[in-house]
Amino acid sequence: QVQLVESGGGLVQPGGSLRLSCAASRSIFSINSMGWYRQAPGKQRELVAAFTSSGSTNYVDSVKGRFTISRDNAKNTVYLQMNSLKPEDTAVYYCNAKVSMLGTWYNYWGQGTQVTVSS
Repeated sequence: QVQLVESGGGLVQPGGSLRLSCAASRSIFSINSMGWYRQAPGKQRELVAAFTSSGSTNYVDSVKGRFTISRDNAKNTVYLQMNSLKPEDTAVYYCNAKVSMLGTWYNYWGQGTQVTVSS
């Protein structure tokens, strides 16, 4: 089991910045992959950024150059730094952890944090 607690969402003007945090209940070394997804009203949930099991990072094209995923292993926390925010970034952002155990993959989700980009 992995519990994920997100924080850092809010209302920001276009061009502004926010940093999201996701604290895991256990060492992130024991988690195969961690990342951030988002879901806007009426749209499917999409991957925003993630660390893969090999330690590399993936970003959706629409956020490349603006968002940065990082982690603090000592705090079991993953961050999403979001710069140059646009109205189309408005969504609920979810932290995700994937754990492989005995050949089965398990998905864990945080409760979500709202990000609203509006003037």
